[in-house]
Amino acid sequence: MVELLQETTTKGHQYEEETCLGQETQAMDIRLNSELFTLTYGALVTQLCKDYENDEEVNKQLDKMGYNIGVRLIEDFLARSSIGRCQDFRETADVISKVAFKMYLGITPSVTNWSPAGDELSLILESNPLVDFVELPDNHSSLVYSNLLCGVLRGALEMVQMAVDVKFAQDTLRGDNVTEIRMKFIKRIEENLPAGDE
Repeated sequence: MVELLQETTTKGHQYEEETCLGQETQAMDIRLNSELFTLTYGALVTQLCKDYENDEEVNKQLDKMGYNIGVRLIEDFLARSSIGRCQDFRETADVISKVAFKMYLGITPSVTNWSPAGDELSLILESNPLVDFVELPDNHSSLVYSNLLCGVLRGALEMVQMAVDVKFAQDTLRGDNVTEIRMKFIKRIEENLPAGDE
């Protein structure tokens, strides 16, 4: 009986060690994937800066790329999160902050600075994984380095019938204490179904 208990305890301890090791390996994989993404994104922005004459054009291209990503990413998000339709803009903001940002970037921005009408808010990112290892050169002072995020939010929300305006209000790369993304609800987009599909 004592031998059986020792064997069971040893197996249980071994299982705990393997589980702990598996979790550490998964955390390392996420960190490596995050670093690879950060470096790849940096290379993309660098190439755009070489291809276009000014920062405003680069900002537009980053937003456009982000929009295209958001249009496709929303399907993955809805499938993986099993979240249903949000009832209002406030609930949408909470889902974006607590689920989407956590799922794809490993961070949870705070939702704050609501307008009195409840149609505008700020997402405050204490840390932005896209800007790890980044310093903006002096000749790119108007570059919105992480503008891809604005496009992703706009594209994804448009696919769930929400038109929004998204822009950076503050950025740690420009010397601000935090990164702030300002998001304004414009309107709910009506679904246009073909005749007979109603």
